Amino acid sequence: MHTAQQFSSSRRAVMTAGVAAGTTALAGCIGGTGVDSANGDESGSYTVTMAPMGDVEFDAVPENAFVTFTQYADMAVALGHGDAVSTLFAPEMSGTTMNKFYERLPGVSFDWGGLTNPLQNGVTKEQLYSAESDVHFLDPSYVLTTQDDWDTSDIEEIADTVAPWVGSYHSGVHSEPAAAYADSYEYYTLWELFETVAAVFRERQRYEALKGVYEDMLARIESTLPPEDERPTVARVTLGDGVFYTYHLNTPGFWQAETRPLGAHDALADVEWSGDWGTVNYETMLEADPDVILHLWGITSSYAITDIRQRLESHAAGSELTAVQTDRVVASGMRYQGPIMNLFQLEMTAKQLYPEQFGAWPGYEAGQPYPEIPNDEQLFDRERVANIVTGAVDD
Repeated sequence: MHTAQQFSSSRRAVMTAGVAAGTTALAGCIGGTGVDSANGDESGSYTVTMAPMGDVEFDAVPENAFVTFTQYADMAVALGHGDAVSTLFAPEMSGTTMNKFYERLPGVSFDWGGLTNPLQNGVTKEQLYSAESDVHFLDPSYVLTTQDDWDTSDIEEIADTVAPWVGSYHSGVHSEPAAAYADSYEYYTLWELFETVAAVFRERQRYEALKGVYEDMLARIESTLPPEDERPTVARVTLGDGVFYTYHLNTPGFWQAETRPLGAHDALADVEWSGDWGTVNYETMLEADPDVILHLWGITSSYAITDIRQRLESHAAGSELTAVQTDRVVASGMRYQGPIMNLFQLEMTAKQLYPEQFGAWPGYEAGQPYPEIPNDEQLFDRERVANIVTGAVDD
């Protein structure tokens, strides 16, 4: 890969002072599965291990990252390297959504202006050569399964002459990888993926600190959940033109990272589909009749939850849905979520599903930041997370 220089906070992520590349440097061979390592000099090559790529070698911490889906941008920001992000899927939607969460973290924001969508016209070798990135946060299996003119020799050419690939798209819903990787593919949780990205940026300390926040939050949620027979039925959908695009709640994969830990009853659990998501009509939704409808992408700029409710209320069948009649159609987050987004989206969903246990969800107003939550009803410490991201974290 091209030699990267020390981290600079001047270009993408706007952080408070004190974020520097050497703050949480690690030495030696770092694996995505948590190989032990110690803080040390950042100079010299190092190796990161992840399927299906195997051992990936870096000669310096990347300063120019080809980023596709939002989870990798969120991970870079979380690790103090948001300025390395040079591309982003649907930047106006993704970037503004990220900043809606970051608004509640003092000193943290993401400058998405000027970023191009690397998937808008498909992935080409010419595009990657031109970008001259130090790392491609994109699963090569995704490239092979979505681009007709790529094969494994093209994948290897880019890795050898431009920069390594690091990514695991199919971990989203445990979908089938490209045939070339069928024997070597592994599935990772969101936080395991984050561990690998932390290894790429040599930011083990930040990763461990944020994981600690997540684990504390998860333990609190799990100890507070009501008995299973008192949990609501929930449909996780996006309203289309006469249909609902559907997603499961409790199946494996990091796309369910903010719903699976909450253990609600999936109203569409018996509905099957072959792709990464399915579609159902109003009749099927009425048969399922969920207590709560989580409208995926509802917090993004692509949808306004008030408009979604109005469309359902004005539809003959939609108006009969229990969730519509009880005003429990709520704005949900993005499936492409990194660690910071996951903390907020898990808190948000916990309140939407279990207001008696976790405090009422105040609602979301289109275009506004993540709503203010009273201090005693927050499920994680905002100041702690902000300090980790900005480098003001204690050892």
